[in-house]
Amino acid sequence: MAEQEQKSASGFNIFGFEIKRKKSEDDKNIKALVPKVDEDGPGYVTAAGSHFGQYVDIDGNSAKDNYQLIMKYRGIALYPEVDLAIEDIVNESIVGSDTGFGLDLVLDDVNISKSIKNKIKEEFEQILSMLKFSDLGHDIFRRWYIDGRICYQLIVNETTPKKGILEIRPIDTSKLRKVRNVTKKRDLKTGAAIIDKDEEFFIYQEKVANNAKQIQTPLNVGGVKISKDSILYTTSGLLDENMKTIISYLHKALKPTNQLRMMEDSLVLYRLARAPERRIFYVDTGNLPKGKAEEYMKGIMARYRNKLVYDASTGQVKDDRKFMAMTEDFWMPRREGGRGTEVSTLPGGENLGQIDDIVFFQKKLYKALGVPISRLEPENNFALGRSNEITRDELKFQKFIDRLRKRFSLLFKEALKRQLILKNIITEEDWDEWSGNIIFKYDRDNHFTELKEAELLRERLQNMDIIQNYVGEYFSKEWVMKNVLVMDEDEIKNMKTQLESEAPKEDEDGPAPDQAPPEDEQVPPSSGQKHSIDINVKGGK
Repeated sequence: MAEQEQKSASGFNIFGFEIKRKKSEDDKNIKALVPKVDEDGPGYVTAAGSHFGQYVDIDGNSAKDNYQLIMKYRGIALYPEVDLAIEDIVNESIVGSDTGFGLDLVLDDVNISKSIKNKIKEEFEQILSMLKFSDLGHDIFRRWYIDGRICYQLIVNETTPKKGILEIRPIDTSKLRKVRNVTKKRDLKTGAAIIDKDEEFFIYQEKVANNAKQIQTPLNVGGVKISKDSILYTTSGLLDENMKTIISYLHKALKPTNQLRMMEDSLVLYRLARAPERRIFYVDTGNLPKGKAEEYMKGIMARYRNKLVYDASTGQVKDDRKFMAMTEDFWMPRREGGRGTEVSTLPGGENLGQIDDIVFFQKKLYKALGVPISRLEPENNFALGRSNEITRDELKFQKFIDRLRKRFSLLFKEALKRQLILKNIITEEDWDEWSGNIIFKYDRDNHFTELKEAELLRERLQNMDIIQNYVGEYFSKEWVMKNVLVMDEDEIKNMKTQLESEAPKEDEDGPAPDQAPPEDEQVPPSSGQKHSIDINVKGGK
């Protein structure tokens, strides 16, 4: 374990702990033109000048863009339609439980001893307790879904690392940025630029808001370089078109949300401007000059115009004739030769009740959020029925929730990995071998999936009843298990093992109590027996 403040090869002090990893001889001899694919989307910083020098860009430009993008996601999350969709997604993903965390660790497929499994489960429950997942699980998943990432700092005692993680503290994702420092050198044989060193770390920068603009103070110009082992960092797995910037699941809803806002604002303005009816006064000015005509018309306006304004602060009604709004009357001069003075009515706006444009953009926003429209419309009632009543959108939504859960589970997997390695319960090689078989099981609240599975099982059992008469003559049992019950090789093997273990076994003294002996082997009960047995005799009873 390294000390709390280390000095990297580039000469910069690094904050946080690091887990020492052994490099094999194969890793030293590997030559690559591009670095490893990183779905976290770090900013790439390549070496400047010759291959002996290094330059790390920590001016904060990339972090500033990251901050603005996260602020956009948080801004649209406050919109009513978006907030309703987010709550529906979070409620389906994290089901509250009164007795536990709503999340279990399944190690059935991991080939380790039972004692190690118990230790792993204990450490997993401790991590959930440090995260306060039973109380804050909903908020943690919501922050991860909106920001597209979530960050925690792992607090470890550097002098006694075997105590493991002591505390898990949340970090604002807008202040943290993952950076990759890639150093290349020229291959003497081929002349290609190959990877010499690939270093990953985090940059933490404190920002101060000033008039809605982000500025940097002398205390945070350079930022703090943090080791990647001391940061728990889980992203959405979505990247932009350049494969460099992490985006949220709300990214595709930015444009529909802004369009819906503009349509709603324009509808309100149109209603305010066109809803009331207004009068048009055509004043006959005869052959008066232009200046005299305007003065004559203003005199008539002052005589007949009466504008009453209600003051909400004082509760009084006052006369305000100085200004004329668009919702008031119009006064138009009319020259000699036309008709005389006339007062007509300008009708208000028609078809104010039609909001087809608003409904169109609302549906477009719902599609971008990935939530079935039926869930967001209050007039549609929730009902449980047969599988033919389940819409395709509900099944697609459940698959989307499963993908979100699987991606979000990387948060627990990374925390569990570092906890087990710090406490020397397992090694990193063991984790690489077992991690693929570790499963995180969430509590479910979507009844549509259960209905679909129950309906499929019912149909398979009915087909098996129909084909039962032909098993052994035209079809084998193994074929029925594979094609009718749709079992794979592992399921068939486990099922046979379970059937053999559950089958009644004969004891050494005789057959099982629930298994009667053959007819020719039945004997009368002895005198010591307190019960009677009917004996079947040939030709009668």
